[in-house]
Amino acid sequence: MTAFAAMTLCLSTAARAAESVATFAGGCFWCTESDFEKVPGVISVVSGYTGGRVEHPSYQQVSAGGTGHAEAVEVRFDPALVSYEQLLDIYWHSVDPYTPAAQFCDHGSQYRTAIFVHDDAQRRAAERSRDALQKQFPDRGPIVTEIVAATRFWPAEDYHQDYYRKNPVRYRYYRWSCGRDQRLDELWNPTRPH
Repeated sequence: MTAFAAMTLCLSTAARAAESVATFAGGCFWCTESDFEKVPGVISVVSGYTGGRVEHPSYQQVSAGGTGHAEAVEVRFDPALVSYEQLLDIYWHSVDPYTPAAQFCDHGSQYRTAIFVHDDAQRRAAERSRDALQKQFPDRGPIVTEIVAATRFWPAEDYHQDYYRKNPVRYRYYRWSCGRDQRLDELWNPTRPH
């Protein structure tokens, strides 16, 4: 191995070590991806499927509701720039955690809200943040968002990645017609980050 190759390997290993991963299901992954990609310290966001029984699921399979998967995003982030706790706060204010097996206009368990934790520290942080939110708004009923162990994440088809950038008019129309932002404003305004 050349000195340059060794240095490159060392730098890429160090970069990966500075990266953490979080996985969230928040209804339509186009919207969840868009919300997290705007966060400083987030390195990448990939739309995909997790939490189900089928290997290599397709969008058609997942959207039909028979695989057990949820539409989700895998968020890679630099914990020196944004903490997992901050991502949890952004997550809660980007979803309706009170509606089971649906988000906004999308219905079915594939659109459920869920936090897929990668270790015990993430589980404790997610449970603390959920409990604090429940205590803050006790009159809204129970938070139904699952906090479960992360399982294999399957990236969605290429046309779903960065959909909001590739198809901005269709994306904005979908988000508006689905009532996502209207419901979020109803739940979280003025605390909802814009």
